[in-house]
Amino acid sequence: MTIKEVAERYGISPDALRYYERVGMIPPVTRTSGGIRNYQESDIRWLELALCMRSAGLPVEVMAEYLRLYRQGDATIPARLELLTRQREALLAQRKRLEETLDRLNYKIARYEIAVETGALTWED
Repeated sequence: MTIKEVAERYGISPDALRYYERVGMIPPVTRTSGGIRNYQESDIRWLELALCMRSAGLPVEVMAEYLRLYRQGDATIPARLELLTRQREALLAQRKRLEETLDRLNYKIARYEIAVETGALTWED
């Protein structure tokens, strides 16, 4: 796939794809004999992982570190496991904060729905 096709498929810019490659979030993309990026299935899998990790809040530097460890081979499996485990813990904490925020928001919405029906809010709203 061309960089344009990949960009369209994943809804990101070609510049973002080049950036991910340049900073080491994904390995160097397969290229044609003319030097044009030609994304193969393995390139796409790395990109999907990078996009998933970015949407989960993983910093660029951490994704680059994960790739660096991966390239060093199986001896780094414990370090990669630790990196991913830490990210999962951060996501779980973030999810807890979001759930608490949603609970509070749902409470406020319910109170205002009652106020719309009754025409009054109590002071604690």
